[in-house]
Amino acid sequence: MEIGIDSFIATAANPLTGVADTAADRMAQLLTEIETADRVGIDIFGIGEHHRPEFLDSAPAVILAAAAARTQRIRLTSAVTVLGAADPVRVFQEFATLDLLSRGRAEIVVGRGSFAEAFPLFGLSRNDYDALFAEKLDLLLHLQDTPHPHWQGRFRAPLTGQGVFPRPHQPKLPIWLGVGGTPQSFVRAGMLGLPLMIGVIGGNFAQFRPLVDLYREAGRRAGHKPETLKVAVHAMGFVGDSVEAAKDAFFPGWQHMFTEVGRDRGWSPVTRDQFEALCTPHGAFLVGDPATVIERVIAMDHELGGVSRVTFQMSTALWVTDAMHNSITLLGREVAPALRALG
Repeated sequence: MEIGIDSFIATAANPLTGVADTAADRMAQLLTEIETADRVGIDIFGIGEHHRPEFLDSAPAVILAAAAARTQRIRLTSAVTVLGAADPVRVFQEFATLDLLSRGRAEIVVGRGSFAEAFPLFGLSRNDYDALFAEKLDLLLHLQDTPHPHWQGRFRAPLTGQGVFPRPHQPKLPIWLGVGGTPQSFVRAGMLGLPLMIGVIGGNFAQFRPLVDLYREAGRRAGHKPETLKVAVHAMGFVGDSVEAAKDAFFPGWQHMFTEVGRDRGWSPVTRDQFEALCTPHGAFLVGDPATVIERVIAMDHELGGVSRVTFQMSTALWVTDAMHNSITLLGREVAPALRALG
């Protein structure tokens, strides 16, 4: 099992002081976090994509390129690229360049995105949300196979053999399909034989088992080998020296983020009681001391019938720099080795 970290580079004023780090300082903190993750043995670091004031991750490939220059072994990925609002040719070129800079450590996780701001920003209609994604995913997969694609679709000018360069260092850029809770998305990933990244932000892990089964059955029917149908989980998580220390470090930022985002969606402000429920053995958060987190990941692996990768979304703990680096260290030096030893 691979262990990773995802960041949306959240930014906000500290509720105790009213002071926020500058955007430049927050970026510098992020790069230091990635360096720490590389040093302590984390397998992968992902940067999300949002176009909102709460986050600084609108250009993930640029950020990952900076990280590539400061790391040695950690794999670098998007988490996720909002492909429906992007040009697949440009996405491919950016991540192929990242792959060259990192000497073969780049990956892409593509998805439809859980926010819609990117579509009007880039002159696209939300009404074409799924059709845009399906078509652009088809083109991106074509670009994996040939530097001179012949391709035609509805939303983009056709390609008639033009060269798409540079080519990546790896024979093929790994492309994962990021999904939420839509059955059609799980089936699509299975039919295409793409590894699956499930974004879990609430509820519990067991509720996704029927969808994972749909994915594996769709892949089997399409003729893909079981070993190619990998399942990964992106979950809220944080590791501390004690369960309470982890909760206390993680909760304020999580509360702030989900209360702010929830205003746009008509959600009530989130509470400590809700957070505590999500941190129980039946919740969706991987928050606690190393032993607790290891136990929760093992249970999740069982509930989903086998997981290849788990990535921890811990960037909501943006005001506790020391606790963040301690969490990354505990994750890399205690949690990850214990989980890898299980096979």
